[in-house]
Amino acid sequence: MKSFNELGLSGQVVEAIRQMGFETPTPIQEQAIPVLLQGNTDLVGLAQTGTGKTAAFGLPLIELIDENNRTTQALILAPTRELSVQITNDLENFSKAVKDLNIVTVYGGASISDQIRKVKKGAQIIVATPGRLIDLIERKVVSLGTIKYVVLDEADEMLNMGFKDAIDEILSGTPDEKNVWLFSATMPREVREISKNYMSNPQEITMGERNQGNENIDHQYIVVDDRDKYMALKRMVDYSTDIFGVVFCRTKIDTQRVAESLMKDGYNADALHGDLTQMQRDRVMKSFKNKTLQLLVATDVAARGIDVSNITHVIHMNLPDEIEYYTHRSGRTARAGKKGISLAIVSKKELGKIGQIERTLKRRFTKAMVPTGDEVCQKKIMELTHKMRNVEVNEEEIDSFLPEVYHELRDLSKEDIIKRFASIEFNRFLAYYRDARDLNKSDRSRSFVGGDDRGRDGADAYTTGDRVFINIGRMDGLEKGDLLGLICDYGDIDKSKIGKIDLKGAYSFFELEKDITQKVFQGFEGVEVRGRKVRLEMTGERREKEGGSERSGGFERKKSYGGGDSKKPRSYGGGGEKRERSYGGGGKKDRPYGGGGGRSGGGERERKKRW
Repeated sequence: MKSFNELGLSGQVVEAIRQMGFETPTPIQEQAIPVLLQGNTDLVGLAQTGTGKTAAFGLPLIELIDENNRTTQALILAPTRELSVQITNDLENFSKAVKDLNIVTVYGGASISDQIRKVKKGAQIIVATPGRLIDLIERKVVSLGTIKYVVLDEADEMLNMGFKDAIDEILSGTPDEKNVWLFSATMPREVREISKNYMSNPQEITMGERNQGNENIDHQYIVVDDRDKYMALKRMVDYSTDIFGVVFCRTKIDTQRVAESLMKDGYNADALHGDLTQMQRDRVMKSFKNKTLQLLVATDVAARGIDVSNITHVIHMNLPDEIEYYTHRSGRTARAGKKGISLAIVSKKELGKIGQIERTLKRRFTKAMVPTGDEVCQKKIMELTHKMRNVEVNEEEIDSFLPEVYHELRDLSKEDIIKRFASIEFNRFLAYYRDARDLNKSDRSRSFVGGDDRGRDGADAYTTGDRVFINIGRMDGLEKGDLLGLICDYGDIDKSKIGKIDLKGAYSFFELEKDITQKVFQGFEGVEVRGRKVRLEMTGERREKEGGSERSGGFERKKSYGGGDSKKPRSYGGGGEKRERSYGGGGKKDRPYGGGGGRSGGGERERKKRW
């Protein structure tokens, strides 16, 4: 591995980062810095969160900026205010002993008048969230005409958050003669399009395989009932020694609820989500960075930009819908070469997501067990014993107080003293976990897809439910509620049997309990939507095969039920007994369903739908 001296950085910059405690560059820094120092190339850097991307683009940027020129020369776009502030702090620390640079952060949720005043003083580098930057451009405060360097940090996340139009507007307003440096943890199609549209022959640097997570992260999962997730969280926290972690929830409401419950139960926790004011967010983040908070409960968006060292655990109360979000979440731990744990608390119906993430990351998840009440108590008593044995005793200061202590304890044996001392801290755990029940659930049918492992019966199943492809989607005028109604209607099943629905453009996916899959397939035989025959297929592992195997939506066909052609196709427009049910709220002009449907008296099912 090279040293910073060998990367082409000036002696002043090398000394500045050495004083910050950095001795050797990370792989992304070693590869990117020499390229970017040339100042005449576009670059795509693919690396996971926590690999040192800020220094990879920040150190060359400091070298290239002309401190005597007070115009805006560099623009750095980031998805969240937390990440924007973190980037600015890092750049200021890198440059303060090297150049007199005015680096300004602009983001929503803070005083725009203060930000305008700072920009007008001559911001050579602007670090911004896309929305607030557009606002300042429209106010004629920020001029893009002098931009020489544009950095897109966490590009995939900005697109996930819906900033594509804003990014297009910003990049199209910058000069043609500029360098674009794009850094991302993943490379979805939308990020690739930015590269094609706004970059010229970019060099691409990839640290590890695409979408592959940090090798230092131990990915684990536990299986419990949905109603037991919070109790399982508390047990895992109680059992983990010196835990310092981030707990992820899907919604702001869940985030606030879990954080308040933890605080009520005596845990050192707080919430971070978008409904907090900037002052509240700053207070929470300051406490977490100072480690006066043990657990930070956060949403995906709010947690972006958390650059806190020594996070031991990332805990997922709910798995995210997008696998890229899991990658970003788990990247909060195991930073700078350290190790960490990413723990998913899942119910049986979520086991399919574990398999999907395993296939994408090419990493095996370890099945962990929720400790029993006795195991938690045993762990806590040993932690207390270890702490007592290793405590540092200040002999000089404590000696004068000991005679009275000895006198007070004179009638107690050594064993009694130990028991009573331990009980001071330990009694609440004994009381709470007395007669605690086992929270673990079985996942016998799950196996690692993509590896050689199989379930106990030798089958290739990896989930307790089936994931089904259907060749209709948004282009057919469907919303999730509409498709849910269709499945319930034609499958003649209750909606509780249906898991996640993933609605796409020309096709969709949905999850079913295994015992009703065949029934649903048979129910859809002969159904047509807008003259297109509805087709259902079991999905399997995504594969790329030469010669083109039969596929739908990128998934290889694995299994189908029913004859399909043995019945005359049914369409939404044929007769049948009218049924008092409609999808999508009735008379809206663009909704797909406007009429009823039903069963014929002879038992052959027909539906009356208008498309």
